[in-house]
Amino acid sequence: MRKLGMVLAGLGGFLVMLAILAKFYAPGQLMRTPIDVDSVTSASGEAAVGSSPAEPVKGTQITRADSAKSDGEVVSFVSSSCLVFDRDDVPECVSADDPENRLITASVEYFATDRVTAEAVNDPKYLPATAEKVEGLQNKWPFDVEKKTYGYWDGTAGGVYPAEFDSVDKIDGVEVYKFHQVVEDAPIEVTDGVQGTYSTDKYIWVEPVTGSIVNQTYHQVRLTDTGENFIDLTLGFTPEEVQQSIDDAKKNKDSINLVRSTVPLVGFVVGIPALLIGLVLTVRGKSSKKKAA
Repeated sequence: MRKLGMVLAGLGGFLVMLAILAKFYAPGQLMRTPIDVDSVTSASGEAAVGSSPAEPVKGTQITRADSAKSDGEVVSFVSSSCLVFDRDDVPECVSADDPENRLITASVEYFATDRVTAEAVNDPKYLPATAEKVEGLQNKWPFDVEKKTYGYWDGTAGGVYPAEFDSVDKIDGVEVYKFHQVVEDAPIEVTDGVQGTYSTDKYIWVEPVTGSIVNQTYHQVRLTDTGENFIDLTLGFTPEEVQQSIDDAKKNKDSINLVRSTVPLVGFVVGIPALLIGLVLTVRGKSSKKKAA
């Protein structure tokens, strides 16, 4: 009986310790933006450039973390984006001298974010000297998203604008939060040497546990300073991209819930009784041994 008690006490103690670690330590390590991000986001829609009629377009954004510049608190990113007219089996991006003039825009951004809050970090330790100063959220929302307004960076406008909580939605059975951001007549350089304005109406769907963006749609208009259309663009994640994003978010959400909910529950429910019973059996075993002596 004493040996059984010692085994139960040891097992119970282990489970309780595991539950404590899972409850109070592990989530803080798990709920951080990874430093090995390497993602491709695909979008589709239509755009009217200048006075031309609208045509189908596709957009591609490749985002990679720079693990050499990242650390335990901050992750550094480089993100390249390309928007092309979707004709003649166009690849993800083409050069500016494409003979069919299929390139609309192409850009490269460098930015860094806090691995927990997802807020922009402008420390030169994590960025090249040419990087633009960024504010607010970029690339994702924080873990454990709240139903409130967040400041979300708009790279085209070059500023942070409120993304207001709109509603709770579901995508493929997964609960997501829908946010709405509006930018009106922001002054920008619409193309080299040409000033104008930029407006956009954007919706962002976010999985609230992970803060992952699982869908995004927007309608943007860029006008020259004379009021002429430079581009009228409607773009959103492709159905395949939405499915992949929601699948990834669900997997990560389940991992987080396992660590901070399931493991502590099992550890405490099983571990505490096992520890107590084990201690009782151990004490009784010692008493019986003394009486026998």
